[in-house]
Amino acid sequence: MKRAALLLCVALLGGCATAPQGPAAVPAHLFADARFGAPSETIDTSRLFTLSPAMHDYLRSPRFREMIRSEGRERGLIDALYKEGELKLDYDATATRPAAETFDLKSGNCMSLVIMTAAFARELGFQVTFQQVRVDETWSRQGALYMANTHVNVVLGWRMVDRLDSNEFREQFVVDFLPQKDAAHYRTTALKEETVIAMYANNRAAEALAEGRVADAYWWSRKALEVDPAFTMAYNTLGAVYQRHGDYTMARHAFGEVLAREPDSRIAMQNLVPVLEALGHADEARDMRARLVKLDPEPPFYFFELGKAAMERRDYRSARDLFAREVKRAPYYHEFHFWYALASLQLGETETAHKELALARETSTTAGNRERYAAKLQHMRSMLPKTRRR
Repeated sequence: MKRAALLLCVALLGGCATAPQGPAAVPAHLFADARFGAPSETIDTSRLFTLSPAMHDYLRSPRFREMIRSEGRERGLIDALYKEGELKLDYDATATRPAAETFDLKSGNCMSLVIMTAAFARELGFQVTFQQVRVDETWSRQGALYMANTHVNVVLGWRMVDRLDSNEFREQFVVDFLPQKDAAHYRTTALKEETVIAMYANNRAAEALAEGRVADAYWWSRKALEVDPAFTMAYNTLGAVYQRHGDYTMARHAFGEVLAREPDSRIAMQNLVPVLEALGHADEARDMRARLVKLDPEPPFYFFELGKAAMERRDYRSARDLFAREVKRAPYYHEFHFWYALASLQLGETETAHKELALARETSTTAGNRERYAAKLQHMRSMLPKTRRR
């Protein structure tokens, strides 16, 4: 892999996309359309997999046809899209996009790349199956909102003509942004296309919320639930939208729906605590915190927050050790590596700081962050003795 950033998919508000425990239908009282203005963009999922004229032209290009002929249909398609020196689509977690837009911009997050790959594969006649990969749960944050990262890959099966015209057995081809040596050992669960589309809409909602476009976030999260009412993550996102909008009672209903379907959802509980406090339910919030501690005494960001507190006290040795513990259990989250580098630098451990800052750059999921980390890394390299530079 060229960058470790390819190991993670886009962050989604909510818990794991497991099968819902409650009823599938969305309770009508969870929506409050009249409280939000019209969206500033088209809320549409009908053309996610539609190929643009430029994409059709690419499939007809001599270079693409040569790769298919020389490497086989599956490998030729993937190499054409991602191999160095070819079309070379890049990873950037800034935004989730439909297939045509991802192709035009030559970049996208994990969901965007999966959708675009599936669109091309279907055009070539492959059977396409989406899978959720059961990787260890990792979290990220946007302000006070907690998010979980999930991972989705796509499996390319046989073309129907191959299955009819040949008795040759051919394995399915898994397209994954995890290294193959790791991906092969993870359990997977097949996803309905409706769930993948709901994931797309949920990503758009989370991105709009992060940008302060609360009305857009509401309509995207509503769309996600319309497409797949059993997709629990979207209820978490809807709750986050209401919370940001100041509608704490509605936020409580949305987070409560998650817990009705997934009673042990730590992220729903984590997001619900400040909502209960805002509503004046201090006792209930305290009970919820106690339940969270029982479920996970050392939740995500636990050592990170302790490390930042140690940095404020200028206890850099303790901070370094705490950041190292957070990095160990979440090795692909760039912010942990960055703070580990800062603490190491304060202790004069320049080589460790250099290594961790490089990892912060590699695990960053946006081009802007990668550029900032690269600049800091270049400055640090300029400070190293020549014999220790890499």
